[in-house]
Amino acid sequence: MKVFITREIPEEVREKLIGHDITVTEWTEKRDLKPEELIQYCKSHDALLSVGPNKINRPFLGACPHLKVIALNSVGYDNVDVAAAKELAIPVSNTPDVLSKATADTAFMLMMMVARKALYWHKTIMDGEWGFFEPMKETGIELQGKTLGIFGLGRIGFELAKSAKGAFDMPIIYYNRHQNEEAESKLGAKLVSFDQLLAQSDVLSIHANLSKETMGLFNKKTFAKMKKEAIFINTARGGLHNEDDLRQALENGVIAGAGLDVTNPEPMVPNNPLLFMKNATVLPHIGSSTFETRMAMIQLATDNIIAGLKGEKLLTPIW
Repeated sequence: MKVFITREIPEEVREKLIGHDITVTEWTEKRDLKPEELIQYCKSHDALLSVGPNKINRPFLGACPHLKVIALNSVGYDNVDVAAAKELAIPVSNTPDVLSKATADTAFMLMMMVARKALYWHKTIMDGEWGFFEPMKETGIELQGKTLGIFGLGRIGFELAKSAKGAFDMPIIYYNRHQNEEAESKLGAKLVSFDQLLAQSDVLSIHANLSKETMGLFNKKTFAKMKKEAIFINTARGGLHNEDDLRQALENGVIAGAGLDVTNPEPMVPNNPLLFMKNATVLPHIGSSTFETRMAMIQLATDNIIAGLKGEKLLTPIW
């Protein structure tokens, strides 16, 4: 059995696959594969371990119907045509749970950085502007007792809510398709309507999947319904917000600040106006970027590959 992996992997993970009599081929170039290159490699392999923004769409799946398993090294799977995979009976897995705390911590960090304008003040040092003290210049805000609103209170949202409640005693409100009884009983979280979420949140953090229903949901119309003092945080998917509308909302004081770990498109171009705004902090999609979390992700993806090649049930199947 042969697996194609779209990134280099740690030696111990490679050895684990080899120990199961699986031949490993890794993509070692420092660029993403073109769609036709991915197809060409996968045609001569039995499995795909996909790391990065590879499109697992109908054209790809139709060209590689022989694949016994596709394992994603991510929790999100908006890049996968799940219906096509089902039709072709190609099992697909992701890596839920293992990155929840790390991603929630990134959202918490962004919330803090935006509230205190940390990145702006860091830039003043680099620009040689740390000089005369003006006590009321570009002050931040305190988060103690402020209301945290969560759009999509699942595993990641719960971890953020727990941290915000513990550190700043922030009341938690949330909008979900389903009630989160654990968050309500343990954190006192309150289920509200979408409009109530927008109107009542001092910090609004997004933790939902990208879908037809959520694509561009946070736009000019929804930003206008938020508090002028509100902070918008997105560590989920860049497609959930309209970036031009967000920029205008920040420029015009419709909302107070934004912290992004995801952008639309990715990567963000280096002259994007958001990168130069006092009230915005942008990170290059590092939500799961801790050694422990990244190792747990690749280990889980590897275990799914091994199970799939043995004809066993995947540990974390998408379908």
